Amino acid sequence: MGDPAGIGAEVIVKALCDASLRRRARFVILGLNEILNYAADKSELDVFWWRDGFTGKVKHYGQDVVVIDYDDIDQFSLMGNTVRGPSKLGGQASLRFCLDAIDAAKAGIVDAIVTAPISKESWKLAGFNYPGHTELLADRTGAKNVHMMFVGGPIKVILCTVHVPLNSLWGRLNIGAVFHPIEALHKTLVEWFDIEKPRIAVAGVNPHASENGQFGDEEERIISPAIAMAREQGIDANGPYAPDTVFLAARDGKFDAVVAMYHDQGLIPVKLLAFDKAVNLTVGLPIIRTSPDHGTAFDIAGRNRANPGSMRAAIDLAINLAERRKSQKEKPPINADERGS
Repeated sequence: MGDPAGIGAEVIVKALCDASLRRRARFVILGLNEILNYAADKSELDVFWWRDGFTGKVKHYGQDVVVIDYDDIDQFSLMGNTVRGPSKLGGQASLRFCLDAIDAAKAGIVDAIVTAPISKESWKLAGFNYPGHTELLADRTGAKNVHMMFVGGPIKVILCTVHVPLNSLWGRLNIGAVFHPIEALHKTLVEWFDIEKPRIAVAGVNPHASENGQFGDEEERIISPAIAMAREQGIDANGPYAPDTVFLAARDGKFDAVVAMYHDQGLIPVKLLAFDKAVNLTVGLPIIRTSPDHGTAFDIAGRNRANPGSMRAAIDLAINLAERRKSQKEKPPINADERGS
């Protein structure tokens, strides 16, 4: 459910109130039942879920939607005037939801995770030093080559660096930090999105992609060698392109996806073009995880103003990927005779 003081409950309730979506999967909501009920009441929606008290472990359910209610948490402080924004309580609650969801996915109890927004400040207040979901998921699953990817409207974007200050960027960018996202993006586009021969654009980091070294040497020293490595592996990666125009080219269909060097370089065009339907997909995990592309929006929480479009898109993508993974597992292995025919 994400941070209980944010809009997570509202966008979940609004997204799952669609019976056609609920028919596509079974859903287990890890969160706080009273806050979900309040969100439904504010939205003038009937309660459509079953409730079960949290007993320490997620389990299988036969119902289409079940709320696992962490009723030991002080829900009423979060619903009332006590908490309006980041808080230690919100951080403790949202991290518990995340950790239990990850454990359930690792155990095969659930096929995918969709995370509602958390507050990084709340996590810090609660004593947790993860910059965000991506780093937590990588740590808890032991995944080493994990990347943040966004899918929205006409563009797909993967990031080379995630939650780092701009003044730390130069210490994080190296050939490997650019090559690995290119490689992961190519694999994801082929395996998850059925793009047989992906066309990948790689953005520069400096204005005009440095314009032949006039505004920095990172393009020549780091980005171009990473692209060359990718092309040696048969990946159709090109660039580095000027960051202020490459996303327009992707929007117009000239590329299937873009590799961005840092967080806001990739996120600004995604949110501009597809704010209400963009999805964050974590690439490189052994489990499937998606999320909306927006934050907790504490300022509008509890006011029935949140748009559920991005959450709905995140749920749709999670179901699609889970179905695809299941179908891939069910395919019979190709024997040597079939390979040669």
